[in-house]
Amino acid sequence: MAASGRTTVELFYDVVSPYSWIAFEVLCRYKAKWNIDLKLKPFFLGGIMSGAGNKPPGLVPAKGKYFNKDLSRLGNYYSIPIVPPSNPQELMFVKGTLMPQRFLTAVDLQQPELVEDLSRQFWIRAWSKDQGIADEEDIRETCKDIGFPSDLMEDCLQKMKGERVKNRLKQFTTEALNLGAFGAPTIVTYVNNEREMIFGSDRFPILADMLNEEWMGPLTELSKAKL
Repeated sequence: MAASGRTTVELFYDVVSPYSWIAFEVLCRYKAKWNIDLKLKPFFLGGIMSGAGNKPPGLVPAKGKYFNKDLSRLGNYYSIPIVPPSNPQELMFVKGTLMPQRFLTAVDLQQPELVEDLSRQFWIRAWSKDQGIADEEDIRETCKDIGFPSDLMEDCLQKMKGERVKNRLKQFTTEALNLGAFGAPTIVTYVNNEREMIFGSDRFPILADMLNEEWMGPLTELSKAKL
């Protein structure tokens, strides 16, 4: 529970996950409507899947076939410009997102107020523009896209290679696993001072009920996910 009397809502996410993008955008919209403090917690989805013994949807044929149609519907409903990349297997299983997740962690440790815009831009590049996010040059281009401070970028590119950042990313990943996470997005809130986990991007009416708040739909008028 937040000290201010507002309820803390924690979002554990990885920019490899388009469903995390949906949860991220919705919670960013609702932080202006609900009495919540939103805490963004980048974790490493690969570690979650391994630790929980889970399988990515793309490895289950029926789920993989449904994947693009589902994302198109959700993108339209929430006004999020989701366009699956030409080679999603390469993004998710070959290149991965360990480096951008470490970079987000480095930024979070220094200037957490910049994490929201940066996270959004990683998703826009990977899940709207079919552009890379996996290596250092991709990260530089992502930062350039949003006018991210160049001195902070260079500092975080160096610090993301250090143990403090690596351990922080492991910490959030382990924390989510200990709460019962098995995928992304994982949302955590507090009910009667106890942490409660919610999985997925389609449980917002349930979250609203837990928070004693009103679910008002996608709030597309508050969308910041624009190309």
